[in-house]
Formats: sequence, structure tokens, C-alpha cells
Amino acid sequence: MRHKSHHAGQEHGMHEPLSGLPQGKVSPPEKGLLARIRTASTALSRAERQVAEYLLQKPHDSLEMSIRVLAQACDVSEPTVARFSQSMGFDGFKSFKLAFAKSLATGIPYLHLDVNQADQVRDVLPKVFDRTIAALMEARNSANTASFEAAVSLLSRARRIECYGLGYSGALAIDAQLKFFRFGIPTTVFCDAHLQAQSATLLNSDCVVVAFSRTGRTRDMIRSVQLAKNAGAKVLVLCASGGPLAELADVHISVDVEEDPDIYTPMTSRLAHLTYIDALAVAVTLMRGPAAIDMLERAKASISEKRLDSKVE
Repeated sequence: MRHKSHHAGQEHGMHEPLSGLPQGKVSPPEKGLLARIRTASTALSRAERQVAEYLLQKPHDSLEMSIRVLAQACDVSEPTVARFSQSMGFDGFKSFKLAFAKSLATGIPYLHLDVNQADQVRDVLPKVFDRTIAALMEARNSANTASFEAAVSLLSRARRIECYGLGYSGALAIDAQLKFFRFGIPTTVFCDAHLQAQSATLLNSDCVVVAFSRTGRTRDMIRSVQLAKNAGAKVLVLCASGGPLAELADVHISVDVEEDPDIYTPMTSRLAHLTYIDALAVAVTLMRGPAAIDMLERAKASISEKRLDSKVE
């Protein structure tokens, strides 16, 4: 990720962060200050954490508050609010509040909590929508264009594509196969670890494996990808950063979406993966040129007769 210069950080009234953020790096508020607060909250003191929790729960209410009123709402002292602002990388509450307002104005904030037992049914729909929209915006803002272009190049040159996914990621692999076979490239999908392993050993340097994983730490998936690499195949991995599966990839597309699997079945990361699949399908079609577009048109025409005419009553 590209970072702004130290001089640019000073223009926002920011210093080097004191805690909760990597030293020597200043993340601009445009990347989502609420997301930074959420990430850094575990490194804060208990009192500062109370401030963070209040801001995450009631971000828009906090915009109208002075430091005194916010301190009272959080049941902490005013110096605690000032220290919290400094911990987030700002020289004081005023500069923090300006950046906080800008962050809310330029994006949809992460909810501190998703759906919990205290919620009414009517609360569920907007919470899930807001959480999903926020996650997709964060994924878009952190997307690595170079990695995406490398993935498109890899897929466009492939003579065979195999899509691997296990568990919930199996649905992603199936969706990818349904999109990618329209390239006119033989494309298969395997959602069983045993079948993945057997097929992986039969690949060669003309083949590309597209592996999906939320965490990038599933043993069977790591084993399947390693077998594919040993056979000479190229590997495109879509998963979170920092795991062993990402290390095996020839091309890694980072899908770093904050999600708490203890609350409910992972959803937002799945939608980010699906968006990447759609983007790859469109980009590879463009890369392969008129012949690929003609192939898509023929595929579409072949099923047009299966739809009812919209004028039929």
C-alpha cells in the first residue's frame, strides 16, 4: 500500500502514531478512520478504549460533541480523550475531529457491532447492508492494481483453469468456474480436498489453479496448491494477506475484509471475493479481444430461447 509522505501527514495535523498503528506509517483518513480505530482499540488503555467504543457505536453523534461533552459521554476525563487522539496519530482532539468528520463524509463507517441478540428484526437489514457496503468500499480502496493486472495476464494465457475452494469457499470456486469457462478455456472446479490433490498432480505449466480461501490457512487447500506448483502449474490465490497460502501464490490478490466469524457465518468477505471474480471475468474478456466477446455472445444466444418473452401474459 502506498503511503503519503511525512510532509503530507503534517498538513492533516498528524504525528507519528503512539500506539495501535505501525510505527513510521501514517494512514490517511480517506482510508477509513473508523476502521483504524477498530483495529487499534485492542492496543489502547482501558479508558482510551472506552472512547474508541463510543466513537464506533455512535460516530455521527460524536461529531457534534466538544471534548468535554465527549469525555462525559464516555465516562472518562478530557485528558483521556486528548491522549486517545494522540494515540490515533493526531496532535490533539481538534485535528482528530476534523479527520473523523472527513472520514464519515467520504465513506460508510464500519459498524462496531454487527447483529446481536439485543437487535430488533427491523435492525438486521440495514446493519447487514451497511456492513457489506463498508467492507466492499474498504476492499476497493485497498485493491492492488498491479496484482489484479498480473492475475488477468495469467488467466488470459492459460490453456486450462482449475478452481479450488473448500467449505464456504467452495461456492466461490463454483462461481469462478461458471464465469471463466466462457473464455473458451477448459475450466473445471473441485471442492473436495481428495479430488483437488489428484487433479493437481496431473497439471502442467500451461495450467492455472485459482484457489479461494478466506483465511489462507486451510491445511488441505495449502496441500492442493503445493501439489499443483510441484506439477508446474501457475497459481492465483484470492485470500487474506499474511497466510501460508498467499506465500505459495504466483499471483496473490489480497482480500482483507474485517469480519468476525463468531457473530455469524462469514458473508462480507465472500461478497468481496465474488466482486473480484466478476472483475477478473470482465478484464480477461477484454484482454482476449473480439474472439472472446464473440464467444460470449454465442453463449448468450444459445440460452435466449429458454426465457419467456417479457410480453407474454
